[in-house]
Amino acid sequence: MHAPAAVVENKRMTGVRMDKWLWAARFFKTRGQAADACDLGRVESNGVRAKCAREVKVGDSLRIRTEGGEFAVEVLQLSEIRGPASVAQTLYRETDESRQARAKAAEDRKLMLQAGLVSENKPNKKDRRDRRKWLGQIHRF
Repeated sequence: MHAPAAVVENKRMTGVRMDKWLWAARFFKTRGQAADACDLGRVESNGVRAKCAREVKVGDSLRIRTEGGEFAVEVLQLSEIRGPASVAQTLYRETDESRQARAKAAEDRKLMLQAGLVSENKPNKKDRRDRRKWLGQIHRF
């Protein structure tokens, strides 16, 4: 059988732009968000802060911080095309330590919600500003 059209074989391409790969692997909804994450230092490639134009190659180890948690992954395949989630998951392999850390963080969030330290209600303007400040997002007025 043929490989899905969304996955590029290693023979044809040696590297893909970081922001394109992150978008194709579905870590971010838009390529612009992936580029912003690189600019803010939330993406590391082989232990070095990655810029959005840096090439991702098969075998690279990436550390990616998103709202969903911090992912430590190894690049298995390259793609510039955003395909279905099932294909996107074949582009990388997440480390066991990363999975365990994200599961622990999710459990901690659940406990904080139960303890009343976090609200399920829609955040107000101050809450949103505090959250952006905590996440290190840039204010654009």
